[in-house]
Amino acid sequence: MRKQAASAGAGASFRRRAMEGLAAVLLLYALLVFALESPFVSTSLSGGGAGAGAGAARKLHLSFGGAGAGERGAPARPAKEPRPAAGGASVSVSVSAPGADGQDRRLSRFATGLDVRLLDTPRSGVLRRSVADAVAAGARAFADLEGLDPNAVAAPSSGELEGGGAAATARCPHSIALTAEELGAQGGRGVVELPCGLALGSHVTVAATPRGPHEERNPAIVVLRDGERPAMVSQFMVELQGLRAVEGEDPPRVLHFNPRLRGDWSGRPVIEQNTCYRMNWGAAQRCDGWRSRPDEETVDGLVKCEKWIRDDDDRLEEWKTSSKTAAWLLNRLIGQKEEVNFGWPFPFVEGRLFVLTLSAGLEGYHVSVDGRHVTSFPYRTGFVLEDATGLSLYGDLDVHSVIAGSLPTTHPSFEPQNYLEFSTVWQAPPLPDEPVEIFIGILSSANHFAERMGVRTTWMSAVHKSPNRVARFFVALHGRNEVNVVLKKEAEFFGDIVFVPYLDNYDLVVMKTLAICEFMLSLLNM
Repeated sequence: MRKQAASAGAGASFRRRAMEGLAAVLLLYALLVFALESPFVSTSLSGGGAGAGAGAARKLHLSFGGAGAGERGAPARPAKEPRPAAGGASVSVSVSAPGADGQDRRLSRFATGLDVRLLDTPRSGVLRRSVADAVAAGARAFADLEGLDPNAVAAPSSGELEGGGAAATARCPHSIALTAEELGAQGGRGVVELPCGLALGSHVTVAATPRGPHEERNPAIVVLRDGERPAMVSQFMVELQGLRAVEGEDPPRVLHFNPRLRGDWSGRPVIEQNTCYRMNWGAAQRCDGWRSRPDEETVDGLVKCEKWIRDDDDRLEEWKTSSKTAAWLLNRLIGQKEEVNFGWPFPFVEGRLFVLTLSAGLEGYHVSVDGRHVTSFPYRTGFVLEDATGLSLYGDLDVHSVIAGSLPTTHPSFEPQNYLEFSTVWQAPPLPDEPVEIFIGILSSANHFAERMGVRTTWMSAVHKSPNRVARFFVALHGRNEVNVVLKKEAEFFGDIVFVPYLDNYDLVVMKTLAICEFMLSLLNM
């Protein structure tokens, strides 16, 4: 009895100490949250530069002072001015950077107040050099934009925004047809250019023949153990690529369609689909002969994977198919309407011609082979139909012809003036005087004029109807002045664009996120 009482007392003491310790941790956490989130707290960041004095420090103030503040903190939100007219005041933008006299150059009401000097610390690591280069290029672009006469700069035309100048002007045919000889004249690249990408309803048809298997000692689709013989592999790839999306690196794969006749790690023929950007693959969609589950989401009403015969006994499957055909004919003769499901084999056979049709639907891509639907792949975030400016064919495949139809004859990024609707209905209202309940920051590239216009004419118009909701695009300048001139007109008229002080760079997309946070804090502290 004494032992039980002592044990119970020890347990109660342990629980009491645990509760006291937990209470102490929660109290410490609450103090830290209050200290960090309070708008009157200053966080000192050590300068660490060679030109900094002893004990010098840079401070990030979350309490915004007036115009006469001695030390520049995080700037306040843009002034609550009326929307500028289409031909209103010009955008005067300069990046906040320390000069020889230590004075800061001003930012206009169109630019974020993000102070990129705060990243110039030893803790910024390798990001510091990339940010410095992008900010320097952005400063030059801002300066060029200030000195440009909009009437003297021609609007960007087809092929100039992303193709690299007038010499790269691209025609946008409604259809394209290439034979095997014409494809061979390209030097064996197997790439068909689609100058203006795809549109809803566009389709590409490929007639080709899969080759037989070949040996691979280091295959990418199966793992070989030590001492095993080389794997026999037969596969090919049909890809939609964004040829103009990036420069100096592999283009993104908007759609990767990979039939594996032999050599897959599963030991069966499969079809794998995916997307890839900057060597980062998404989640693969594999079709291995089983039909998609009834509860799985469809693509335009079609299943992602159709069923095909998985048995290896050709005679058994031939007998099953013939039996089902006979049953279907008998039911037709006697008037019964019983549904008979046919078992189709894997759509690709070595040495046998196939006709593949890839079409762009409302919700995704659809692939049919020899007239039968095989797979559907939903669109992935970050890719649009206009980005698919190239069709790549490679692997164990002999291509006979390629036909593309219902192609767009214009591109939203090639001729932005045709996609911007300069109507006062879509202008953003001035910043509200009352507290903001919801702030929406939208990351956008400089040349995505059509995408921004699509947002304005849909859900953003509903946001503007509420006085305590704010939505803004965060955009960095483009490398071409022609694009920046149109972007400047767009920002002046609609009043919903906030410039980030660097030249657009995908690797620095986190800077736009920081700019969104800075802008939001400025709204909350007014």
